[in-house]
Amino acid sequence: MKLNKDDIKKALMTITVAGEGQNMVESGALQNIVTFGDEVVVDLKLSTPALHIKKRAEVDIMKAIHEHVYEKAKVEVKITVEAPEKKNVNEIKGKPIPGIQNIIAVASGKGGVGKSTVTANLAVTLSKLGFKVGLLDADIYGPSGPIMFDVANEKPLSVTKDGKSKMKPIENYGVKLLSIGFFTKPDQAVIWRGPMAAKALNQMIFDADWGELDFLLVDLPPGTGDIHLSIMQSMPITGALIVSTPQNVALADAKKAVSMFQQESINVPVLGICENMAYFTPDELPDNKYYIFGEKGAKYLSEDLGVPFLGEIPLVQSLRESGDIGRPAALQDGTLLSESFAELTRNTVQEVVKRNKNLPPTEAIKITTMAGCSAVKNK
Repeated sequence: MKLNKDDIKKALMTITVAGEGQNMVESGALQNIVTFGDEVVVDLKLSTPALHIKKRAEVDIMKAIHEHVYEKAKVEVKITVEAPEKKNVNEIKGKPIPGIQNIIAVASGKGGVGKSTVTANLAVTLSKLGFKVGLLDADIYGPSGPIMFDVANEKPLSVTKDGKSKMKPIENYGVKLLSIGFFTKPDQAVIWRGPMAAKALNQMIFDADWGELDFLLVDLPPGTGDIHLSIMQSMPITGALIVSTPQNVALADAKKAVSMFQQESINVPVLGICENMAYFTPDELPDNKYYIFGEKGAKYLSEDLGVPFLGEIPLVQSLRESGDIGRPAALQDGTLLSESFAELTRNTVQEVVKRNKNLPPTEAIKITTMAGCSAVKNK
């Protein structure tokens, strides 16, 4: 059987190089295709010498040709490695998302500190201030964005943008939202390994029609693992916001989260720390403050680490209730919560402006180890 180059190229458009957001043709990795009857030679150029990346590319190419073109084809894959030239320090590396000005990662290190609640209210407060805002719910294993925005029953539509099919984010309260929660059943657990979760995130990042945004907030899962590296590998993060409660158990993990972003190999600026559940205030005694989890722990941590303290959010019953009914508390003007989130938002925007004025754009990083437990910048 004589193989057709166009058929082979179409087959290669169904696969990607590991860590890339585009298929092998669009990314420029494919250099040449040569056919001789039922034999085919594929020339590929990669930007990393990592053995597992090269092996994965070879296996994926052979599988794609056998499945989509001819199952008995004799396939040879020739791979060359060409590291990209070192660019100007002010140039963003990786794949910035067109139209998105600032990307803020919201992290905690510890689960249960109210990171998603803070992210949702930060998003709607930014929108109230007139900014164009998007929220990517990257907490793959515990997505709560659809509930907090009262859109749990919605499904993103497919739209055509520049000839390509894209997901249209769900919009409510002036915030565009995408979450894995839109694509799973409410009672369905997401049991995915790291690579599968990373692939789902890449689709929500690059296969979505986000439009023009001043801010894209990324609600990260707890910890410092695969998902965090995948996000920082996929796009250049403007800065990170760390959420913690005041007690030592949470502060210990918040410190690790700050350390992750400040590693030389990652180097994402930390915009500051937010203290959630700073104190309890009952409705009937609004002037009383009860420091259930300790007093000013996150503020003291920010001073110790030399990062800005962005604000404190009180523990108020209405904050929980508003999240459960899908109407973020910051939407209600003139309350203690709305004022607290307004202060947090103003300080965050101020730090973003300061960061953009004084520092070069953040570089997207490249995962280069087989274990996936360290990261270095593209050289």
